[in-house]
Amino acid sequence: MKLSRCGQDSSGFAKIIFVIVLDFICVLRFKVKGSKCLGSCIFYLLSFILLFSSNLLAEGWEKSLDFSLNLTQNSYSDNWAGGEAGSFNWMANLNSSANKQLTPKLHSKNTLKLAFGQTHQQDKDTKEWMKPFKSTDLFDFESLLRFTLNAWVDPYLAGRLESQFLDASVDQIKRYFNPIKISESAGIARVFYKKETSEFMSRLGLGLRQHINREITDTLQEKTDVKTSNDGGIESVTDLKVGLASGKISYTSKLTLFKAIFYSKSDELVGLPEENYWKWVDVNWENMFSSSITKYLTVNLYVQFLYDKEVDKKGRLKETLALGLTYKLF
Repeated sequence: MKLSRCGQDSSGFAKIIFVIVLDFICVLRFKVKGSKCLGSCIFYLLSFILLFSSNLLAEGWEKSLDFSLNLTQNSYSDNWAGGEAGSFNWMANLNSSANKQLTPKLHSKNTLKLAFGQTHQQDKDTKEWMKPFKSTDLFDFESLLRFTLNAWVDPYLAGRLESQFLDASVDQIKRYFNPIKISESAGIARVFYKKETSEFMSRLGLGLRQHINREITDTLQEKTDVKTSNDGGIESVTDLKVGLASGKISYTSKLTLFKAIFYSKSDELVGLPEENYWKWVDVNWENMFSSSITKYLTVNLYVQFLYDKEVDKKGRLKETLALGLTYKLF
């Protein structure tokens, strides 16, 4: 028996709600059992991503997927004077989104951002090429369910996974997808402005975060130990997207603020100088400016500002300016 479009959407909605409920149950268990619940947390999260992927293949989704590759190379002859050395840089980016009004009262918005890049340098004395090191690394998936009730604000549920492909902090031990940060939030959202290529939306709610890190305990035997922590508090997320010149020029900004109210490791910090660092507001402000010169040639400027006092007392800034090939799959 074939399901109607409405039946398919309702079935997909039920699956999504089911996984979200499991995820929140996992959060409660995580707070009590710590790393013993790591496997189930990852299982629930992967289930959510698989559901997103299967629904993405269905009809009716507003889909976009951009892939870009940026290359920079310079070299010098062996008798070159001046002390310069050759280098080769590459960076690949993938940005994808899938949006759909699942039912008259439920809207789904999903975004996936992937990035990885390396820098190869030549020794200026021996002219030998050294081992490449990582220059860019990002894995970021977010899913937002907004209940469109035609009111001034809409209730929402959201989940986000942030990590990196390779933890290169210790060269001799490769730790893939480490560390991992999982976030869940619920609250109210409002779309202030929306057109075909532009949108301005803000949301405010309560959030939970789980931090999972496979710390190295023995470098010789390459042993690691899973360390976990979690916190909860107030989260604010503001998204802005502006498209100009028929989509050839675009600006995207995402500002995330998080004020922790509780922290699972707070008792261990009592009496230390950093005892109250976790209470400060965490800031993550991402900005992307993109301009298409030709169909496949694009200039991208990415600027990110991070502030987390537990990591560093000062703000951290990342800036990437690239000219490269871009291909829009759909």
